Amino acid sequence: QVQLVESGGGLVQTGGSLRLSCAASGSIFSISLMDWYRQTPGKQRERVAVITGGGNIDYADSAKGRFTISRDNAKKMVYLQMNSLKPEDTAVYYCHANIRPLLSSTREYSYWGQGTQVTVSS
Repeated sequence: QVQLVESGGGLVQTGGSLRLSCAASGSIFSISLMDWYRQTPGKQRERVAVITGGGNIDYADSAKGRFTISRDNAKKMVYLQMNSLKPEDTAVYYCHANIRPLLSSTREYSYWGQGTQVTVSS
């Protein structure tokens, strides 16, 4: 059973920082793409940042210059460092990854974490 578990959310004031972590566990052969999404009530889930297995990185315009995504392949973890937070960053943040399970042939599957709440107060 493959799982993604996020941590690091919380309440922070405008201009503050938070670091989100996401740990993948279970019978994993490989992880390619890892990314972070966020969602607020009534809105579609939007991708904030992505890092590929080869280390290519991309950010949503709203995250550029403030957020940094990184990963530790040995630990099967992905991180999101969020600086200069704004009230509009308030959302539930979800970790996502494309993972090839240990007993899979070559197919990857999409996995999601349970989400972690980030609240930025003005």
